[in-house]
Amino acid sequence: MSTARSASSLQLARETRERFVRATEGVIVPLAQAIRDRLTQQASEIGSARAMQESRDDFVAFQGQASQWVSLAQAGWRKSVDAPAGAVPAAPAAKLRLELIGDDAMESSILSSRLAQLIHDKASFELSDLRLRIQFLEGTAELDAHDVLRPETLARLLVDQWLAAGLSRALWARVQDTVQQQLVGVVVKAYEDANAFLVSQGVMPEIDLKSFVRRTGSSTTGGGATGPATMPASPHAGGAMRPAGAVQRQGGADTSPQARGAFAPSAPAFTTGGSPLLAARQRAQTALLSLKRFVAARIGAETPASPSASMTTTGMDGHAAVAGSGATGAAAPRAVSQTFAGMIAEAEAAYRAAATQYMQGSVPGAAEQATLIQQASVDLRRRSAELKKKAPTTADKATVEIVALMFQAILAEERIPFSARVWFARLQMPVLRVAIAEPEFFGTLQHPARMLIDRMGSCVMGFDAAAISGSALEGEIRRVVQVIEQYPETGQRVFKLVFDEFVAFLNRYLTQSDATQRVMSVAQQVEQKETMAIQYTIELRKMLNDMPVREEIREFLFKVWAEVLAIAALRYGAQGEQTVMLKRVASELVWAASAKPNRADRARVIQDLPQLLQRLRLGMNLLGIIDEPQEAHIKAIGATLSDAFLSKTEAIPAAKIEAMAERLAHLEDFVTDDGGASSLPLDATSIELLLGVDAASIEVVADTVGGVPAEDMLAWAHELEVGNWFMLDHNDRVSQVQFVWRSDRKQLHLFASADGRSFLIQVGRLASYLQAGLLVPAEEETLTVRATREALAKLDANPERLLN
Repeated sequence: MSTARSASSLQLARETRERFVRATEGVIVPLAQAIRDRLTQQASEIGSARAMQESRDDFVAFQGQASQWVSLAQAGWRKSVDAPAGAVPAAPAAKLRLELIGDDAMESSILSSRLAQLIHDKASFELSDLRLRIQFLEGTAELDAHDVLRPETLARLLVDQWLAAGLSRALWARVQDTVQQQLVGVVVKAYEDANAFLVSQGVMPEIDLKSFVRRTGSSTTGGGATGPATMPASPHAGGAMRPAGAVQRQGGADTSPQARGAFAPSAPAFTTGGSPLLAARQRAQTALLSLKRFVAARIGAETPASPSASMTTTGMDGHAAVAGSGATGAAAPRAVSQTFAGMIAEAEAAYRAAATQYMQGSVPGAAEQATLIQQASVDLRRRSAELKKKAPTTADKATVEIVALMFQAILAEERIPFSARVWFARLQMPVLRVAIAEPEFFGTLQHPARMLIDRMGSCVMGFDAAAISGSALEGEIRRVVQVIEQYPETGQRVFKLVFDEFVAFLNRYLTQSDATQRVMSVAQQVEQKETMAIQYTIELRKMLNDMPVREEIREFLFKVWAEVLAIAALRYGAQGEQTVMLKRVASELVWAASAKPNRADRARVIQDLPQLLQRLRLGMNLLGIIDEPQEAHIKAIGATLSDAFLSKTEAIPAAKIEAMAERLAHLEDFVTDDGGASSLPLDATSIELLLGVDAASIEVVADTVGGVPAEDMLAWAHELEVGNWFMLDHNDRVSQVQFVWRSDRKQLHLFASADGRSFLIQVGRLASYLQAGLLVPAEEETLTVRATREALAKLDANPERLLN
């Protein structure tokens, strides 16, 4: 490269970084506002005294230091282009010096690495492409450890400046989910824009991974790989002490020795400090990246790297072929030979006709099922071999082989009932069709075809053959496959359509039994009642904010009467006669407990008191407050009313009382769903008292008092997918359960076991169970990821089969 060309390339790389910094700097101010809004909401929520004090302390702390954090973060981020933080060349000896890392530094690194890892996961391909383009411009083997384009750099800067502004690590941990929600999308978009900018400048419109493959003549490549090539390793991969939670990845791809080997099928262990869900996603993504590298190495070794061959040889060397089509990371459909497409359609029709006989007649026995599955497997293998011989390009040959191996693994999965496996087998040719046209199928876990197979697999692997045979679930799987077969030209669009339909079906199917419907109804009412009680309390506080009301009456209205109004609204309707009466009682009590300087008001209180106390008792009976607890409340209220007769303070104006009564009458107009979570009174006894239903069939697993689950575990709880199976260890009894329902506000989760029991679990306890390993997924990997890993293992053992 000439000196002029070098200067031009370096300038272009710098301009890319400057554009990236400008694009991401703008998120800091709205991020601070989002954190402020989050803390404001938490400060207004009702909870334990300790929780409420912590929320107020958080809000005050951030309110005082937010501006300084924003200023420090913006200034530091702008300077990072010219002077990367900490990028001081170290002497060779210093690089090898082992040092103890302080607890504070380690905790800060853990916090920043969690954020960086999430960005890595969401932008893995975009970041990988950008890294390769920058390396091409600068002639380097890897980005600097403090390069602004690395997610770690921005994450570390935000955390460091947070601490520099005087804010605590504990507060960051409590708002990190808000930080992630606001930041990740902006950073991913910035990576997309940076790639698009470089492509517009003519920088590697199509990334050819073959140029990044390192040839080796030895079988001692990192991780014991035996293949002919590996991807280049990071120069920072060895000799560095990293704190727990720190992650070293190369542009979104793992750079561990195991993954650097061209054929390494096993995923390395990541230490991220995140949830097992995140770790599972990392392992899955590593499997896809390993496959991508393996195929890139094989095709690169046997296919001339000529411009004319790019459209026909990049189908399986991964994301490279799609990067040039808009540089957004979404694969554009690849030109497919019409002749070859017709061959696939013919093979599909022939297999469909042959497979029909497997489903005819009565359900076969176990031995017959094994024979039929073996016949289906051999039939599909033979048709795949014929297609592979006729494939016009090496990429097509590789695609046929890998899809065939994946479906061989799926067919061999004995935990999938026989009838479901036969229908899964019929998806091989439609998936092959999509994989040929859309290479992104091999590069992302979010491809609709993968998502559909995984979701169907996760559901059926919990049932035995007798349970699924002839069921509505089997019928829906059959319908899904037949719809896909009817629309061979629509690619992933039809997979996305039927995936959405299948998810909607699951939500109906898993909750159709009368017992489950009853449990759901009860759970929804409990959640709705608690949310309404929270909002009623907030509104009552607003109404009484500027009124001279005794503290005893305030506490009674906030802690007791708000619950009474919520129960009444559920039972009788918000504008039911009983509810309206009980709302009026609140304003009557406030007036009765206020100062009574004139004789007429005192006479009125005496006259109305018996009826007021009767209505108070009626409301408390509704809530289940009876006998001694009820008498204690009545006694306290009576004492307060007596004091009001002797009070010399100013009376509450009648207009204010009437305004309060009017607002109470239409209280629901002011209630929203923003009240947040609260400690629901969730147990069988309280459910029966509150709602008047029999809760004997419900195994209630309520939140523990004072329990505060980790944020990442709460996030995992919110991401559980309906239909998935888990092993639940509750009260020393392990049960296989299926997740069947989540309440509207995501506070209650229902799991059903095969023996008819139901487990209603609050979100906090669910997160704690996940964290403690008392609730674990029945399957560690999704069906297609496991199939990919098994296919890669076979290719690793016999690399020649990919193209032969």
